[in-house]
Amino acid sequence: MKAIPSKIMKTIVPGGVFTCADNSGAYQLRMIHIIGKGGGGRHGKLAAVGIGDIVSASVRKGTPAYLKKPVRVVVIRQRAPIRRANGMRVRFEDNAAIMVNEENLPIGTEVKGAIAREVIERFVKIGGIASRIV
Repeated sequence: MKAIPSKIMKTIVPGGVFTCADNSGAYQLRMIHIIGKGGGGRHGKLAAVGIGDIVSASVRKGTPAYLKKPVRVVVIRQRAPIRRANGMRVRFEDNAAIMVNEENLPIGTEVKGAIAREVIERFVKIGGIASRIV
């Protein structure tokens, strides 16, 4: 996986709620645990994620096919500001994620809302279904 050139504040902890921003059938997701990282950083701190990270989540609202089942998702928006290399800060109005399969390919065919550029640099196929890239 490619590294992200921006300074991402990792602010979403396990139990955090995401809006599902694709048309896969899920509407609301709750984070279970982080995929592909260690247990966290410091002793006693919760592991946190930011934009471009892959997590396991449970579908809380959506179609019965996905309801209460664990799925893999990629975080595409977060409320905390992102500091880019040119000094600009980007901030979104919600925490959002899209569902992906085991090969990190998106399950849905379109994304509602904007996607951070840092996600597209890491997951190119998600950029193909994006409506807006910020």
